Amino acid sequence: MLKIDIITLFPELIRAHLGFLPFKKAISMGLLKVDITNLRDFAIDSRGTVDDKPFGGGTGMLLMVEPIFKALAKVIEQAPDIPNKRVILLNPRGKKYNQKMAEDFSKSQHLIFICGRYEGVDARVEKYLATDNVSIGDYVLSGGETPTLAILESVTRLIPGVLEKEDATVKESFSNGKLEHPQYTRPAEFNGWVVPNILLGGNHQEIKRWQEENSEKTS
Repeated sequence: MLKIDIITLFPELIRAHLGFLPFKKAISMGLLKVDITNLRDFAIDSRGTVDDKPFGGGTGMLLMVEPIFKALAKVIEQAPDIPNKRVILLNPRGKKYNQKMAEDFSKSQHLIFICGRYEGVDARVEKYLATDNVSIGDYVLSGGETPTLAILESVTRLIPGVLEKEDATVKESFSNGKLEHPQYTRPAEFNGWVVPNILLGGNHQEIKRWQEENSEKTS
């Protein structure tokens, strides 16, 4: 079983997705367990403070290191017997996420995601608490919840037993350094747009050759 912990200010953004595939199936089969920790529960005062202005000035607010440290310590304390923990900070300075990283994460037993908000998080989280700093692309989002869900879905699909066809994760895009070949379904002609004849002939060797020739390298 893969244990997932997510530290976030907005648990409802994560929870709303867990009732849908592939998460729902993985959870129901006992292959995935997802727990959500509300960072606000570890605020530094009774007002619920978890952020502050950056030293040196700047626009916006930063999530403070202390609440994140305490939340992470609690998560780890609750699962002391699970080895191979990865603490993943969604970070624009992080390594660009790809399918190879998804495969790597899927082999772990415990993934802990830290979702930033506002202007970001105190850099000491990146330096001292995270084992992995990950970015899903060169664009700006309001927080780390959407990137976390994207990573979590890509990882969940790789858990054996989650997909009905086990070889789907082997043949699909990015799994072998290529984009999957174009695919078509009925009707064979629509609005004058036709499916390549070779896919309609039933010659499996020729079809496989066509598929390989039309799979694009990702780099």
